[in-house]
Amino acid sequence: MYNKVSICGVDTSKLPLLKEKDKERLLREVKNGNNFAREELINGNLRLVLSVIQRFSGRGENPDDLFQVGCIGLIKSIDNFDINQNVRFSTYAVPMIIGEIRRYLRDNNSIRVSRSIKDTAYKAMQVKERLMSERQTEPTVSEIASELKLPVSEVVTALESIVAPMSLYDPVYSDGGDTIYILDQVGDNNDDNNWLDEINLKEAIKGLDSREKHILTLRFMQGKTQMEVSKEIGISQAQVSRLEKGALDKIKS
Repeated sequence: MYNKVSICGVDTSKLPLLKEKDKERLLREVKNGNNFAREELINGNLRLVLSVIQRFSGRGENPDDLFQVGCIGLIKSIDNFDINQNVRFSTYAVPMIIGEIRRYLRDNNSIRVSRSIKDTAYKAMQVKERLMSERQTEPTVSEIASELKLPVSEVVTALESIVAPMSLYDPVYSDGGDTIYILDQVGDNNDDNNWLDEINLKEAIKGLDSREKHILTLRFMQGKTQMEVSKEIGISQAQVSRLEKGALDKIKS
């Protein structure tokens, strides 16, 4: 999915790549208010955005959405970059792009976090980005907490609460042989009883009709979006959503 040529209608195989001296020239022109230079600088760094979003593959997110969010981070980095600092633009831009994508993922997280904790986390991330920009090194949690005048434990809790959940199928080790996933390292004191649940689940799935099984396979085994499923089987996205919900309700009941 991330290796496809077109993302957001952009042919990624034809994206321009600016040389460092060209970036420096354009950055100076941008600071002088040249909007044409700003546009050229944005287009010349889209490959950087593309390389960053590949770090977030495996989360089930649409790469088009991540690419657009990454472009926002790129634009912010262009607008906020200090040309007087002795640092390469990409060194400054990459953390900005990553931060923007992480904020997007946190805001779209299925796990509900209270607004007050979220606000603390956002403030902590802003302080972190500012300190990284000023010092060119990643600050410690203690330094962030000191800037916010908050206990370290409160900052740690806030930051941990907005971390995107990991999938049980995320790989943790691979050395040319079979890949070890998080699922392989999870223990369960009730393993002796789990086979009953597995039998019940299989029986429940058998009770679904062929279209419902097909939709669940595309959605949860192949990781496709409802829009992609609707195009593949020739029905509307609303119908896919209704059938998916109905099939899951049957399994649950």
